[in-house]
Amino acid sequence: MPKLATPLTDIKIKAAKPKDKPYQLADGEGMYLEILPSGSKVWRLAYRQPNRKTSTRLTFDHYPAASLADARQWRAEIRKMLTTGVDPAQTFRIEKAVAAVASANTFEAVARKWHENKLETWQERTATNILHRLEQDVFPLVGGMPIADIKAPIMLDVFRQIENRGAGEIAKRNAQVCNQIFNFAIASGLAEYNPVVPVRSVLKPRVKGVHAAILVADLPEFLKVLEKNEARMYPTTRILMRLMMLTFVRTSELTETPWSEIDLHNEEWVIPWHRMKMGKRKVNPRQLDHHIFLPKQGWALLRELHAITGRNQWVFPNQRDPQRPISNGAILAGLKRLGYGGKHTGHGFRSLAKGVLKTLGNDLTNIERQLAHASGEAYGGSYDREAFLTERRHMMQEYADYLDSIASGKVIVGKFPKAA
Repeated sequence: MPKLATPLTDIKIKAAKPKDKPYQLADGEGMYLEILPSGSKVWRLAYRQPNRKTSTRLTFDHYPAASLADARQWRAEIRKMLTTGVDPAQTFRIEKAVAAVASANTFEAVARKWHENKLETWQERTATNILHRLEQDVFPLVGGMPIADIKAPIMLDVFRQIENRGAGEIAKRNAQVCNQIFNFAIASGLAEYNPVVPVRSVLKPRVKGVHAAILVADLPEFLKVLEKNEARMYPTTRILMRLMMLTFVRTSELTETPWSEIDLHNEEWVIPWHRMKMGKRKVNPRQLDHHIFLPKQGWALLRELHAITGRNQWVFPNQRDPQRPISNGAILAGLKRLGYGGKHTGHGFRSLAKGVLKTLGNDLTNIERQLAHASGEAYGGSYDREAFLTERRHMMQEYADYLDSIASGKVIVGKFPKAA
């Protein structure tokens, strides 16, 4: 019969001192405490399965982090495995491997892999904003969790915390991003379930925002206020406001215009496709240059402006740093000084112009093309394309003349609805 070990006691364990070489204090059934020369005390257990000649040694933990009672409970679990024919060492190796995979595939780790995978399809600003929102609102809550372990209630709590601070739109955007991250994890074999799918339907509904814009009927008063205040504006600001109204392009398309895009001699202004909203897409960009078709009033303004900023790269250079264009915020700031803060925006000029052009009976297709909403394929052949350009040139001059007529009081504007 094997020699029975005398059970250990805490007193005996605490009294054990390190020696030059490791030695063991047995507790029975293969378990012992190994005393190392460094002074560390480690719980170990040796066992031999009936069909094996060599023994296997397992390590539990250090004493006193793992007490004598903890070690004996661990020994009981090992012995139970052996009686059922399970190899504890193999079981622990599998569990350790699974834990390592889970640790490597946390939500944050997978999210960053997804983000890196999408970089080629995004503009730099888009990529930066998405990662910033994740780092601010999502990673601190679930970033360290294995992505396969995250359930719907956990993600709902993440989005609710964002909603509770009044950022419902950010919650929606993060939900959209997290939905893609979990789909990426599923496709990569890192998760089997997307917990965002049932959550998105219970988030607070998005309040669809619109760009503030005055109505067509408000034009006379707006033009009167604009003319009254122009004497107190910088010349560049006055011209910026006027050109915004006459061109109704997107604000960045105007504020970031270099003089190289404008031919004053031939009166041609074409924005290259890569500066347009749809041209900036990394995937299937619309490669169609945009013709401004500036009316004679607009060309007069540009010639006046050229005398001021013509030696600069930019039509509207930044006052603090002329090497950069003016900020988009200049238009909003100007409108605020006019008393239209929150009532009208740079984008609102597009809505306003659409309302005026519809009032004048212009073809909706030409209006949409001038707003750069229609695709280039709609032009057809070269003859049709030239016809469209001619119609739009006439439409833009009629629009400018109509604004002048309102400002002079020659036209009385009715109560027209706001453009859709």
